[in-house]
Amino acid sequence: MKKPLVIGNWKMNLDYVEAIHLMQQIGVLLRNKPVEHTDLVVTPPFVDLRSVTSVVESDRIPVSVAAQHASQHESGAYTGETSVAMLQRLNVRWVLVGHSERRSYFQMTDDVVASTLRAVVRSGVQAVLCFGEELASREAGEHFDVVASQLQAALAGLDEQVRPLVTLAYEPVWAIGTGRTASVEQVAEMMDFIRATAASLSLDEPHVLYGGSVNADNAGAIMSEGRVDGFLVGGASLKAESFVAIAHASDDCYDGKR
Repeated sequence: MKKPLVIGNWKMNLDYVEAIHLMQQIGVLLRNKPVEHTDLVVTPPFVDLRSVTSVVESDRIPVSVAAQHASQHESGAYTGETSVAMLQRLNVRWVLVGHSERRSYFQMTDDVVASTLRAVVRSGVQAVLCFGEELASREAGEHFDVVASQLQAALAGLDEQVRPLVTLAYEPVWAIGTGRTASVEQVAEMMDFIRATAASLSLDEPHVLYGGSVNADNAGAIMSEGRVDGFLVGGASLKAESFVAIAHASDDCYDGKR
């Protein structure tokens, strides 16, 4: 059984002082009650990355640090962008690729997602490929088609040697920040479909995460009955207690082998 993974996406929240405080709180909670079977990742805003990695390193907190986005380009005249190499110098080991908010608000097309994914994994950095359908597609019964299309666009032709660096994160857009969570039956059905589709694209046994209004109360059920390998957590990751509680719920499922 693969080790579960819980990623906290802080989005555009917390300045560097607030980020340091949250990271220190997470560290205290993990020292008091360690998470034994689950890997943890936090994803601060760009301006907080150096501060957060410094706290993680100095306090020896068992958490990795991710970036919310990276440029598809290595360097050049791309004002406002940040390269993967720059992130690596900050000890960033993970990057979110194609989050629904990047796709919706910043016109990140499937082609840009694919080229960004390649830029990340080519550098040896772990990529979390995000995808998922909007409410209209779900209600029209087109959710499987949307997911298959997004996976095909991102993964087709990806070099075999970098495929182990790809983690998949299913995030139904209609459940992000809305308080509305997919039912465990809907999640389980989609997990089976995603794994079958990934296998058909030569991505064998990836971690498949769920993201969409995950909290400490529903995490255990989604993991055990929804057959997920972990979570991409939004709002609940902005409080140390709820983020660590989700991690412990994951641990409990691992101990019980679901």
